[in-house]
Amino acid sequence: MNVKERNKGASVKIRVVIPTEHRRALGLEMGDEVIVDGELPIMTRAEAVKRAQSIVGAKVKNARSLVNELSREHRADAVDE
Repeated sequence: MNVKERNKGASVKIRVVIPTEHRRALGLEMGDEVIVDGELPIMTRAEAVKRAQSIVGAKVKNARSLVNELSREHRADAVDE
């Protein structure tokens, strides 16, 4: 359910900080109003990490540790140098 559905069409104003480089790329000035067309997922950093772990976990077989694999690769590269 999106914000509009919950508020039965009522106007909802939310202040969002858009980094300068993104504002410039979009041709926006500070204070410009924008319309969000579609979903704008908002979550805590912890929730974003959980979601990412879930996605990666579903793709990685046999419960292997990608961190351990990366560490082994880095150690092997260091030995080669």
